[in-house]
Amino acid sequence: MLGGPPRSRWLKRAQSRGIILRILGAVAAYLHCTENERAVMFFRSIGRVDGGTVFTDVDVIGYSKQRKQLICLMRELGFDENRAINTLFGHKRLIFFRDGVKVDIFFDRLEFSHDVLFGSEPGKGRLELDYPTISLTDLLLEKLQIHQINKKDIIDVIAILMTHEVDNADGREVIHAGYIGRILSDDWGFWYDALENLRKIESFASRFRDEGVITADQHARILQNIEKLKLAIESSEKTKNWVKRAKIGTSKPWYREVEDLSL
Repeated sequence: MLGGPPRSRWLKRAQSRGIILRILGAVAAYLHCTENERAVMFFRSIGRVDGGTVFTDVDVIGYSKQRKQLICLMRELGFDENRAINTLFGHKRLIFFRDGVKVDIFFDRLEFSHDVLFGSEPGKGRLELDYPTISLTDLLLEKLQIHQINKKDIIDVIAILMTHEVDNADGREVIHAGYIGRILSDDWGFWYDALENLRKIESFASRFRDEGVITADQHARILQNIEKLKLAIESSEKTKNWVKRAKIGTSKPWYREVEDLSL
């Protein structure tokens, strides 16, 4: 990963300058699980990673108010940029390259099937909850918002749920079920896709148990965590926006079509 471990010098340099950047996606999921031997074995047995894993695509997120500082830093560090993408979408997304690695930088929010919000300036957002990744809670929301979730994302969630606790508290290695419930209580489409994805994750977890990929104890912990999430999601008081959209249901599209940026 950029010639070194996740806390590579470009991320450290940003931190030393007060530029807030946090890792997203598959890399973040892997980092949260690397200290758990069983999780690492699961990733390897399922073919998600191998013994010499190097990630060639790294997704990070920062605050838009630090956009200019971040661009200057990336240029100083010798990164090349996708000028077409950065010119058209630079207010919310930047793409840089170096040594065969692509760094995709988002600002303030993820806008895919559904939105995951982080805030727009240091000290007032969610990015400071963890380092070097986004919080586990936000990482789970990132995965659950995917309308057409794929096997790789399901594997990441299973690894997270087998090695971490779901609770109603903030913590670096805790999934805050109450926060997830509150976010989904205002967005029926996100709520619908999140519950559908949790059902798919349950199904895959059972299959992996039957195939001997995970143990019965790991399977039980995953299901227990999913039940905690479902309880928080279902019991959260729904907003007027949620109730209004729920009446329409799936008769109209409830998710955003994800735009594929050609590089």
